[in-house]
Amino acid sequence: MKIQENVSLKPFNTFGIDVKAKWFCSFENENDVINLLSNDRYREEKKLILGGGSNLLFTSDFDGLVMKNDIRGIDKLKEDENHVWLRIGAGENWHEFVLYCISNGWAGVENLSLIPGTVGAAPMQNIGAYGVEIKEVFESLEAIHIKDKTVKTFSNEDCRFGYRESYFKKEGKGQYIITSVTLKLSKQPAFNVSYGAIAQTLEESGVQKLSIKAVSDAVIHIRQSKLPDPKNIGNAGSFFKNPTIDFIDFEQLKIQFPGMPGYEQPENTIKVPAGWLIEQCGWKGKTLGQIGVHKHQALVLVNYGEGKGGDIRDLAREIKKSVARKFGIVIEEEVNVV
Repeated sequence: MKIQENVSLKPFNTFGIDVKAKWFCSFENENDVINLLSNDRYREEKKLILGGGSNLLFTSDFDGLVMKNDIRGIDKLKEDENHVWLRIGAGENWHEFVLYCISNGWAGVENLSLIPGTVGAAPMQNIGAYGVEIKEVFESLEAIHIKDKTVKTFSNEDCRFGYRESYFKKEGKGQYIITSVTLKLSKQPAFNVSYGAIAQTLEESGVQKLSIKAVSDAVIHIRQSKLPDPKNIGNAGSFFKNPTIDFIDFEQLKIQFPGMPGYEQPENTIKVPAGWLIEQCGWKGKTLGQIGVHKHQALVLVNYGEGKGGDIRDLAREIKKSVARKFGIVIEEEVNVV
């Protein structure tokens, strides 16, 4: 395992922000991690665990050790008539894993197609799209505690999943390195096509018989039509979470803003699309030098080339302020700002 000094992180974040890491290395197994954490030279250095860099905004150089997770491998742990249990290395590419499941006829993650990032980052964020969240197929994960170097198994309950939240973004933030994730997938698909434009896309594509591949293809088509490819325009997908407000507050806002969309949630609450709120504040398609808000999706902040992370952070702050002023709703970042 080679440790490099003064390394540019531009290739390792989808925003394409050109900052440097004081130290940089990648690891491919648990022994690499434990050996690195035991190295006296780096013991007291700040540490950042890097997956696909797709949910991250760097605002300055990182004065510490960046550790890129490259643990690979997919192992079938067991199966029965209806399900299969897979343990996946945390460094596996998430979308490639989804395609692997589809090719084997294993259902449960097809609605999560084309989400950027790695398998290890998926439970941290409790990734979700088109009516599905990873917690629905999540069985457990293994992680190494950074301080005491012990390996711990986390159950679904232990992860305390919430909307784009988990234990690893709250109490456990920065304490663990996820090494593998175990998911329980189904051999008998239960299709979820009611959210967003999936049903319409399937109809337009002439799909006669539903399949997990057809659902995946529809999701991929929708995402590609709405979201910019980070290979062409620097971005981290949705920058903000969709806020949830009380039903009464939503009804009052509907009087003032009749076109406001909302989706019923548990406990008499309504989820409001953050992209709609941002668009109503006039931000969609706005360009400020080398950064801006994407012309097709107001949830996506973009770097057109040589943008600075600090400028994108400041733009996000201004967007939040304008939404709060107009609607009295506080929107939160989905992206981790470093």
